[in-house]
Amino acid sequence: MEHPDDLSVAPLAAALGERPFRTYPALLSTEAEALAWARAGAPGGAVVAAGYQASPRGRAGLEWHAPPAESLAFSLVLRPRLPAPREGWLYVVASLGLADVLDAHVRWPDESVRDDARAGAVAVTTSLGPFGVDWAVVNVLVAAAPPPRAPRLVAIVRSIEERLGEPSALALADYLRRCDTIGDRVRARLIPMGPGGVVLEGRAATVKTDGALVVETADERRLAILPQSLGLLEAV
Repeated sequence: MEHPDDLSVAPLAAALGERPFRTYPALLSTEAEALAWARAGAPGGAVVAAGYQASPRGRAGLEWHAPPAESLAFSLVLRPRLPAPREGWLYVVASLGLADVLDAHVRWPDESVRDDARAGAVAVTTSLGPFGVDWAVVNVLVAAAPPPRAPRLVAIVRSIEERLGEPSALALADYLRRCDTIGDRVRARLIPMGPGGVVLEGRAATVKTDGALVVETADERRLAILPQSLGLLEAV
């Protein structure tokens, strides 16, 4: 199989400048490489790209369909200053940063949507230490991204970093304004999913600064669902 070379060293170096990056003609997933690099001390802002990924993965291990030369999938290392209880906030800033570039709305917790179709998605893996989030790896998918893809990759990386750096109140207000999930009736299946798994149902009321979706149930309870605890969210 031939893979496009628009994510090879030369075009990425030209687009990324001094930003550290690794790129490969083909990988199992950029996430696996980025996780290993982050554990070994990769700086915040480091990028892992590949012309082809055999098994790109999204939130909760869900497989992404990312055809080479037709889509864009890559991973970004972050070293945010976040307390551990707020790790889910990274889903808000990552999905919002992606939506900014794609001129899209968001669907909690991980999708950018345009014309009711998924335009992109994110997934976040974090490592927690004694002082909060040590590092995070953000996986990014753009469903339709023909070459040249390096400029689009750089725009998304910068957008996510800008959203991470702005005051939480401003980012959250923009997120809520653009979130198609708010007001819908939803059914959330929590991890681990299965016959005995926890299922919550109600109206999506708001999103908090820890990234949690607040659901109002039929018995007037307000339950917070963290994005890292979600297996599947369905419309009711």
